[in-house]
Amino acid sequence: MKGKIIVIEGTDCSGKETQSKLLEKKLKEQKKKCVRFSFPMYDTPTGKIVGGDYLGKPEISPSLFTEGAVNVDPHVVCLYYAADRKYNMPKIEEYLKKGYYVILDRYTTSNLAHQGSKIKDPDERFNMYQWIDKLEYWLLKLPKPDLTIFLHVPFEKTVELRKNREFIDEHEKSEEHLKGAEKAYIELSELYNWHRIECIRNDELRSIEDINQEILEIVKEL
Repeated sequence: MKGKIIVIEGTDCSGKETQSKLLEKKLKEQKKKCVRFSFPMYDTPTGKIVGGDYLGKPEISPSLFTEGAVNVDPHVVCLYYAADRKYNMPKIEEYLKKGYYVILDRYTTSNLAHQGSKIKDPDERFNMYQWIDKLEYWLLKLPKPDLTIFLHVPFEKTVELRKNREFIDEHEKSEEHLKGAEKAYIELSELYNWHRIECIRNDELRSIEDINQEILEIVKEL
């Protein structure tokens, strides 16, 4: 039996890492074969290129792009992220062959939102979505997700929540980019029929367990 790919996506500060880890834990408790990965894979050669040379994460290396990561041509950026997925895909495919649920914290869907958001014209942005889709799924032959769950935190709450972070990268520093990415995520969730979860209720952040229970209900359908 071939496994299934479950992608956890979301706006900044939506708890993608927390929720993907908790989902893995809950599925394993149900005796499901399950494994989790996070993109970019910063501990691999391609991930270090993305994290250091492009994003400039201090624990890896300074960015080589003097214009700032957020100002790099989105087509160029997509190639770096896609290369990281392609390079690391063999280990994921091995789990899929064994019938595992593979949980991915970010995937091609992140390229669609973050790089697509840099294109302001709606028609050109849609063309960008198609270009990324063709690049990763057709040319690079990456497997498509069986389920994509989108965690939504509005921009205003994102700004409030990220104050607790020790380090924010170039994209996270740009409020214009965060606003654009949120808009693109919503647009994509409707275009691709992603499962959208609202993480804010009555102007308050929902509990981790409450959000995770909604995720589990969606995964049950899979």
